[in-house]
Amino acid sequence: MGFIVFGILVFIAGVLIPKFNQRLQFVSNPVKGVALLLVVIGLLFASVVQIGAGRVGIKVLYGQVQPDILTSGLHLINPLLDVTEVDTRTQNYTMSGVHNEGDVKGDDAIRVLSADGLEVTIDLTVLYRLIPNDAPNLYKETGLDYKDKIVRPIARTKIRDNAVYYDAVSLFSSRRDEFQARIYKSIEEEFKKRGLLLENLLVRNITLPTSVKNAIETKINAEQEAQKMQFVLQKERQEADRKRVEAQGIADYQRIISESLTDKQLQYEQIKTMKELAASQNAKIIIMGKGSTPMILDAK
Repeated sequence: MGFIVFGILVFIAGVLIPKFNQRLQFVSNPVKGVALLLVVIGLLFASVVQIGAGRVGIKVLYGQVQPDILTSGLHLINPLLDVTEVDTRTQNYTMSGVHNEGDVKGDDAIRVLSADGLEVTIDLTVLYRLIPNDAPNLYKETGLDYKDKIVRPIARTKIRDNAVYYDAVSLFSSRRDEFQARIYKSIEEEFKKRGLLLENLLVRNITLPTSVKNAIETKINAEQEAQKMQFVLQKERQEADRKRVEAQGIADYQRIISESLTDKQLQYEQIKTMKELAASQNAKIIIMGKGSTPMILDAK
């Protein structure tokens, strides 16, 4: 378009030159020729447009947004059209309480009230993309700043609207996936109405109030102590059972021995032991007592 405007200006200058200075009349026609050449070049450049990969072109003619789009590639168009490229690839919008982690600097986490009246802080990432065929309508009704006009306010509003159905502990633990699926469905519907496709919704972190966190930690510690005590008691019971079995075995052994030993058996064992002592090379003295068991003195 710049070549066309410049060519028109040069053509006007070529027409006006003879009127202001007759001696320069001979340059009028060459100037006009250059002007026409510039206009032609401008028309050629304005008639060809290239759309990058992952993008579409929105056509505007005299302020009117055209309903059709230009896909990726090279296109021959009306030179009077104004083409605006928009990205149709996956984009993300992060709302985080950590500084410089989200799209908005500082603490941008979402604070919601749960069903039990507690304030819960949620970090969230929204993955979305522009629906190509809906790009002209989105451009006409919202503009290119749809991230701030659509993505951010709808996501934050729907999260607050749905958080009131869950208590704080459930959001943090057992019903977290259910909560994420619920807000995904509600945000997806709103996005589709405006030409955006929600690809994924990532609940990155849920922070409970300090008092609730302390209560949960106390409960967990108490449960762990109870489990530890159960383990100790079970171990002690097993040890008691082992000792009981061991004592019963010893008692049974002693009973069997006492029942099987007779005076003749003892006398036989005594004679056997004395024979082994007598066969030993060590010096010894054997003193027989009055009882049935001898006294043995080793005199090395």
